[in-house]
Amino acid sequence: SVSTAQLHFSFGDVFLSLSLSVCVCVCVCVCVCVCECVCVCVCVARLEELSVVLKHRAAFSFLAVTHQSVLQCHPRFFNQLSSGLDIIGLAGEWLTSTANTNMFTYEIAPVFVLMEQLTLKKMREMIGWPGGEGDGLFSPGGAISNMYSVMIARYKYFPEVKTKGMSAAPRLVLFTSEHSHYSIKKAGAALGFGTDNVILLSTDERGRVIPADLEAKIIEAKQKGYVPLFVNATAGSTVYGAFDPISEIADICEKYNLWLHVDGAWGGGLLMSRKHRHKLNGIERANSVTWNPHKMMGAPLQCSAILGILAGCNSMCAGYLFQPDKQYDVTYDTGDKAIQCGRHVDIFKFWLMWKAKGTVGFEQHIDKCLDLSQYLYNKIKNREGYQMPQHTNVCFWYNPPSLRGMPDGEERREKLHRVAPKIKAMMMESGTTMVGYQPQGNKVNFFRMVISNPAVTQSDIDFLIDEIERLGHDL
Repeated sequence: SVSTAQLHFSFGDVFLSLSLSVCVCVCVCVCVCVCECVCVCVCVARLEELSVVLKHRAAFSFLAVTHQSVLQCHPRFFNQLSSGLDIIGLAGEWLTSTANTNMFTYEIAPVFVLMEQLTLKKMREMIGWPGGEGDGLFSPGGAISNMYSVMIARYKYFPEVKTKGMSAAPRLVLFTSEHSHYSIKKAGAALGFGTDNVILLSTDERGRVIPADLEAKIIEAKQKGYVPLFVNATAGSTVYGAFDPISEIADICEKYNLWLHVDGAWGGGLLMSRKHRHKLNGIERANSVTWNPHKMMGAPLQCSAILGILAGCNSMCAGYLFQPDKQYDVTYDTGDKAIQCGRHVDIFKFWLMWKAKGTVGFEQHIDKCLDLSQYLYNKIKNREGYQMPQHTNVCFWYNPPSLRGMPDGEERREKLHRVAPKIKAMMMESGTTMVGYQPQGNKVNFFRMVISNPAVTQSDIDFLIDEIERLGHDL
């Protein structure tokens, strides 16, 4: 007779084969095919109804979820900093899930722990730290990596906070660009500094921190009796793609003995490119660096490294996990350095991609994406109906014919502010393409175009421009 366990395994085997076929045929093929929709626009209520109908239909649910999901691997998906789908990385993620292990000790993840150490050392070498010195780990995203950097800085200068709390330290202040990622303010809130003690720095017309403003605000904070602790320099800001002048900021940090962190979540991948790495000049002087291979380098989500950690910062020496008398060198146990106990294996997909592509392959990937950004910039800079500031990410306003003869003023600004959201909504309804928009400072809503998917072609860029004009012509 056939046991229940055997029947369950038999069904599971068939279901897994079906699932893999769907992933390959529906998802992977979309990576190079533009005939599929980027998304199917379905209201929340409809999706909630669908979840009830599919409650007991596993195979059908799998197909339905795939159909209703936004396909970030699509060549015409430009909505986020992470897009595309690397097939080698996908295979690595599948094997990672199959292994179903945890990164906290060498004894249960020996191969992955060694891969992580070797890969992080190579990344530190590319930053320019002599011999790849230092430490690091992969964390659950750039926001957590940035939070690590603030924790490490506090531990370096005020280690007693670890045991006694923030009352053991003076009033500490952090400095970051007004255009930096919100995770620095979030770290200030979560770690007990308070958002009032996260001081925002002024930027120039390109979105880069003005070093003189940093020094002036450090002096002002000291005069108030505060203790400047930490400066975050952004290498590729979320909206403009701006690169702060790291070398000049490093000079100021050394002068006042502040911790310098570089948030290279978006722009860190440029270290792979001989053509573009100059934008990160001075990064070797940073004390810590965030670098997200799941963005510019196209690794499957999530894959974020924090480089420059101090092992003692989060160490709690839990005896039931990190016994000192194991049969191997316990410095290979990574869990005590992390905020978490359980930690997902994020290294294998990236390690496999690097082995397959090589550094030169990543360089070609990055150079192509930036060449396409330049192509878009050149295409629309003198085109009727567009206005552009000069940034690394291609940011622009589309002016419908109805606004082109209107004098600048509050009425025109209000109407222009509504253009990008309306076009984006129509894009979502048709499912043809997706691109992000946002306001920034005193600027009304504008489109932000980012390209990190090497499957994108010039014809996809041309399609985006034509689609914006088609959808926005009568607004």
